[in-house]
Amino acid sequence: MEHKHIYDAQGKQLCCTQTEKIYNQAGAQRLIQGAPAQDQAHSHSDDDGHDHSVAEGNTLQLFLPAIISFVLLIVAIAMDNWVPQEWFKGWIRIIWYVLAYIPVGFPVIKDALKSIGKGEIFSEFLLMSIATIGAFAIKEYPEGVAVMLFYAVGEVFQTLAVSRAKSNIKALLDQRPDEVTIVEGSSSRVIKADAAAIGDVIQLKPGEKLGLDGELISDTASFNTAALTGESKPDTKTKGEVVLAGMINMNTVSLVKVTTAYQDSKLSKILELVQNATSQKAPTELFIRKFAKIYTPIVVLLAIAICLLPYFFVGQYVFSDWLYRALVFLVISCPCALVISIPLGYFGGIGAASRNGILFKGSNFLDAMAAIQNVVMDKTGTMTEGVFKVQEVRLEPGFEAATILRLVNKIESHSSHPVATAIREYVGEFDESVNLTDVEEIPGHGLKGNVDGKVLLVGNFKLLDKFKIAYTIDPNTIVYTTIAIAWDNRFVGYITIADSIKGDAAQTIQLLHKLGVKATMLSGDKSTVVAYVAKELGIDKAFGDLLPEDKVNKVKEINSVGESVAFVGDGVNDAPVVALSDVGIAMGGLGSDATIETADVVIQDDKPSKIPMAIHIGKQTKKVVYQNIGLAFVVKGVVLILGAGGLATMWEAVFADVGVSLIAIVNAIRIQKMKF
Repeated sequence: MEHKHIYDAQGKQLCCTQTEKIYNQAGAQRLIQGAPAQDQAHSHSDDDGHDHSVAEGNTLQLFLPAIISFVLLIVAIAMDNWVPQEWFKGWIRIIWYVLAYIPVGFPVIKDALKSIGKGEIFSEFLLMSIATIGAFAIKEYPEGVAVMLFYAVGEVFQTLAVSRAKSNIKALLDQRPDEVTIVEGSSSRVIKADAAAIGDVIQLKPGEKLGLDGELISDTASFNTAALTGESKPDTKTKGEVVLAGMINMNTVSLVKVTTAYQDSKLSKILELVQNATSQKAPTELFIRKFAKIYTPIVVLLAIAICLLPYFFVGQYVFSDWLYRALVFLVISCPCALVISIPLGYFGGIGAASRNGILFKGSNFLDAMAAIQNVVMDKTGTMTEGVFKVQEVRLEPGFEAATILRLVNKIESHSSHPVATAIREYVGEFDESVNLTDVEEIPGHGLKGNVDGKVLLVGNFKLLDKFKIAYTIDPNTIVYTTIAIAWDNRFVGYITIADSIKGDAAQTIQLLHKLGVKATMLSGDKSTVVAYVAKELGIDKAFGDLLPEDKVNKVKEINSVGESVAFVGDGVNDAPVVALSDVGIAMGGLGSDATIETADVVIQDDKPSKIPMAIHIGKQTKKVVYQNIGLAFVVKGVVLILGAGGLATMWEAVFADVGVSLIAIVNAIRIQKMKF
């Protein structure tokens, strides 16, 4: 069957490269897979769906060829220099070095031939094969073996580093149990988690993970939610509350009624998000990939020129000397340090963020967050708890409170806004006898409906203005969030509702300011309420009484001066603003399925302090990536010049290639160790 290359959405080749080989060996091929085009896919993947993670396999097996080669090389060098042997000459010496070369060299030559057969001529494998075979051709046997040996050792360390990055990301992906215990009457049975149906009752013992989303049937239970939120503090749930797949039962046996299908659970969506995150490449990563694709054939041509052109310009031209310089040049030019360590740095950033309850949809958003200059945020549910409580009910004379509250409670049942929940908690269950029809939600205003042929309006005072309902009070004198009511073209009164500021909201603004990021609050809530919250938190600018289109215009104003914007909201009602901003951040990854799907970054535990943390992780990731790029270019550039001038040997070349790769990899791994 004719081989066809796999390319990702950005056009980067995913197969027939050293990167593919290393990621296959690490059992982490999904970390480099994008979405292949239908006519470009092929099926020679080594990843058959099983986990071949090095961390779970035999690391010694990876190092064995290098160990054999190293022992033979050291013995040969000893017999050449330290304890000379008369018999170690001629063909015996050559064969010995060839035997030392085969364990590390044969796999690379084999990969080079495979790549050529598949149309990928200028691969890393070919560069190393030409360089080391060339060293044998000019009788530099020890250096030929040493270069390939260090290259092989470098590959093993790269494989281990990639496996570690994969395991850090995979730690989140292993949160869901394969089986659940279903209770049926007085008996119970264990079934596959994906076989559980909505309505089934799961028995959860202490220490067990919940496999599906559901409703707690037991009176109370404590759960470890670290898998979903990064928060180690136990979360106590009471009867009727929602519990999610991935939560771990802490103390007593609990019963949970399944409310969501296995594939639709919150954890399933989060796992899918993390699995897809690494296919979205950062601009830096894409540039390096494209650069390496052009760079590699150029250095091969330069190596040929270094070897042959001096014949026409040098008086005493010695072919073997100039061939040696060309081979050194080839070894140095191998772009391994860039093409492995840079994606590894981004994987580390994604993994570190995931452990802290922050989900990035791609490494490109790590770069974007690092460059954010403005954080624009919604108020309710972002900087405040989003848990409203009714403070006061003020009605005009002639209206009975019980009747009006029944009508308001009924129409608010058609809204998902936290205000509706507050009214329901204050009034009680809905009165099904209320004849409510033609309910319509007017964005940025409120709700309109008909009760017994009379128009009922419940929302802000702009809603009353829209329908030309006269009222006798000044809304600006009311500090709290206000729900205005009109019925049958008459102003009825209002309900005031208060929300509390989140505990870490003030700290969030302080941290943003330390990072040099400006904070702006946009809200549909009353200007007086928004101004009060902004003053309490130290927010730079705040605007209230905004419609969705007003929020869009405010963000456009910031964009118009060339500054980057991250918008933080619920990701659903604010979809136009999220689309307009450079990065859309969703608060409440545990609240809305749509939030996870629409945002670029999801903060799972509703803590606003994770916003500056996400920016910090992005900055640190970018810093490490740029350090690796700078290190690779400077060292390679210097040694390339020295090599071309005959001042660098194969040993310097090995350092410029393998040494720099290992330093860059160690640097990239630092992200996974950082505390944010």
